[in-house]
Amino acid sequence: MIIKMTLNGVITAGISIKVVVLSGYETVKEALVAYGNQFGERSQVPIFERIFNGKGIAFSHGETWKIMRRFSLTTLRNFGMGKQIIEDIIIEECQHLIQNLEAHRGNPFEITIVMNASVANIIVSVLFGKRFEYQDPQFLRLLTLIGENVKLVGSPRIALFNMFPVLGFLLRSHKTVLKNRDELFSFIRKTFLDHRRKFDKNDPRSFIDAFLVRQQEVMIDENLVALVSNLFAAGTETTVSTLRWGILLMMRYPEVQKKVCDEIAKVVGLAQPRIAHRTQMPYTDAVIHEVQRFANILPTSLPHATTTNVKFKNYYIPKGTEVITLLTSVLQDPTQWEKPHTFNPEHFLNSKGKFVKREAFMPFSVGKASYLRMVV
Repeated sequence: MIIKMTLNGVITAGISIKVVVLSGYETVKEALVAYGNQFGERSQVPIFERIFNGKGIAFSHGETWKIMRRFSLTTLRNFGMGKQIIEDIIIEECQHLIQNLEAHRGNPFEITIVMNASVANIIVSVLFGKRFEYQDPQFLRLLTLIGENVKLVGSPRIALFNMFPVLGFLLRSHKTVLKNRDELFSFIRKTFLDHRRKFDKNDPRSFIDAFLVRQQEVMIDENLVALVSNLFAAGTETTVSTLRWGILLMMRYPEVQKKVCDEIAKVVGLAQPRIAHRTQMPYTDAVIHEVQRFANILPTSLPHATTTNVKFKNYYIPKGTEVITLLTSVLQDPTQWEKPHTFNPEHFLNSKGKFVKREAFMPFSVGKASYLRMVV
């Protein structure tokens, strides 16, 4: 399904901007996979343009995005993403998290801060080559800045700014977002300078070091600052939100929690969990996927834009048109899910209890242009 919308006052007051909204699994898949190149640009959302100035990876455009994407994919793989190296980092961080949780001795406590810190340390270990203690004031400040900006960017006042950017100087939320960005960027620049002073091109130990090795004309310092910010924020927020939903759903459905615990005890036992265990734990795998589907933490993904004039589903869509993909409509498509509005791990299990992959599972979008826009 394609929904055509006209928004008055977007970007420049008095000018009508046409926005195309894609809804339903078949439509979204065809647009982002079969027509991936045509729908592969990132639309220019005023608040993100103001924050990142076209730098980084999540909100950059054209050649800059292509270069940053290639560099990021290669570098993250080299530093262990999807390999045993990152497994070891995660297991080590889990031990710190478990010790922190056990220290509360069963008493109630707010889990958000420690979960944020634990997850952030995984991506931080790759970006900066180090981890922070959970109570490190500078680390907690960075997490606060990111969390506050994520909330503000989705607020009604920032939506108003996106429609009327000229009113930015009147909006307190807009000023707060930029102030938080400046503080976060300042920390990243300082870290970058520290790495540059100690840099050994023959022994790169972090994402920043790898950037220094391959720095080219377009890979300027400000690109690194925005890129690290993108990876830091996206890698933390999406994962933490998913984990918190998982904890909530396990509390809400104790029978599901028991099955997961029983499977973990049977397969993993007292050992450390490894990716190799995954094929032996179909129910746990199904529950994790269903948490992501049901939680639906990115209901519209990030807005796309057409790179050229395109005829799609008998509609003519001009070059540069903003395109919004309704991931909610995919994750809750009644033609793809037996019980779309119910938490049901059986969505990912066959009649024999084996895990099955579902093509309509798109919690963070799909397609080449969307990969690594958000780190998951």
